[in-house]
Amino acid sequence: MSYETRQDGAMTAPNLRRLASRVAAGLARAGVRESDRVVVSLPNSIELLAAVWGCLGTGRIPVPLDPRLTPHERGPILDEVSPALVLDSLARFHDLLGDDEAELDVAPRCRPMHFTSGTTGRPKGVWSGLWDADDAAAAVLEERELWGFAETDVNLVVSPLYHSAPLRFALGTVLAGGSVSVLPTFTPEGFCEAVGRVRPTTMFCVPAHLQRLLTHLEQHDSPDLSCFRLVAHAGAPCPEPVRRGAHALFGSDVVWEFYGSTEGQFTACSASDWSAHPGTVGRARPGRVIVVDDEDELWCVVPPWGRFSYWNDPDRTIRAWRETAHGPAFTVGDLGRVDEDGWVYLDSRRTDLIISGGVNVYPAEVEAALVEVPGVTEIAVFGRADDEWGQRVCAAWVGDASEDDLRSAAAERLAPPKRPKQYERVTALPRTATGKVRRTEL
Repeated sequence: MSYETRQDGAMTAPNLRRLASRVAAGLARAGVRESDRVVVSLPNSIELLAAVWGCLGTGRIPVPLDPRLTPHERGPILDEVSPALVLDSLARFHDLLGDDEAELDVAPRCRPMHFTSGTTGRPKGVWSGLWDADDAAAAVLEERELWGFAETDVNLVVSPLYHSAPLRFALGTVLAGGSVSVLPTFTPEGFCEAVGRVRPTTMFCVPAHLQRLLTHLEQHDSPDLSCFRLVAHAGAPCPEPVRRGAHALFGSDVVWEFYGSTEGQFTACSASDWSAHPGTVGRARPGRVIVVDDEDELWCVVPPWGRFSYWNDPDRTIRAWRETAHGPAFTVGDLGRVDEDGWVYLDSRRTDLIISGGVNVYPAEVEAALVEVPGVTEIAVFGRADDEWGQRVCAAWVGDASEDDLRSAAAERLAPPKRPKQYERVTALPRTATGKVRRTEL
């Protein structure tokens, strides 16, 4: 099924709104009501964006999931959210569409419910609650004022839209009247072709994208990148050579980075601010205050529309929030400091977190999937530095199981980014006096 696009293949806001309105009408025909959950597990595409917008604009709750999740990973999430509908193929998306359209609210009624794991290895949904009209409008305006989204923008999507940041940039663009073009997957060659064809003005990416692009351009001519007014990167620490290479490639007035998580956004930092304050991740975003507790843990005070709970997990929600002199603040367990001028410096990410190509991988989740392999006595998953991906996922195990057994189980139970790339059999795992695995020694 084809949709009306610009000659260069990008989709304008009016056409995408029309498609999202058809999705919303289809959801109504299917009996999906306000506050019902809709799992959206589609390839990176305009259809994915339209499905999410059709939900958000009518008070249904989209749950974007990586389409590569195995049944072992996806099953518990479906049990958790009890979806009224699962869109897990483009065929099902097309079956949902009719010629009728439903009215969409001016602003989304909530945030998508993205799932994030933790030290327990059990993924949990981050839920904003349904917003009233004022909070919905304020949430849209906050992103628009920070990033300058406008009707003249063309957002090039190079990252998976089931992640919160690329989805937020794409949706923010069309809500401002701009256009969107989606790459099914990122390759340097595909990016260069799209730049010449679409002439995008904005892009969100992760450092691994920049690394691959810079390496590619060492052997190939660069396209004309003067069309970009904003290139924002986040999702993983950015090596200084990659950061400086991006500044030189796109322009120091174009490149920004920010620090945040699925749960919420903390800071934003221009290239010039980073150059003046090397190592910073920026200052608190407008409307936010960042404080540090006695254990150097970062807490972020957010406006009402930035608050959240973990779906069906009140205990975890309570641990994530605390009252401060500035209002309710949340943490994701990252450690850092804030200097006297408000510049935030990140010392370490969440406990044990591996960030590979901008994808968060939680060792506990991988370990839980592999410890059941016959012959595995115990297993520890950890990250090692990788020139291309930032970190690669590794595993050390004790027991008689073979590496082939572990690789087979990983292929069956884990999406590709979570599968260990390197395995090592050891006689014992290094532990602290209290029994905690010393991952740094591995």
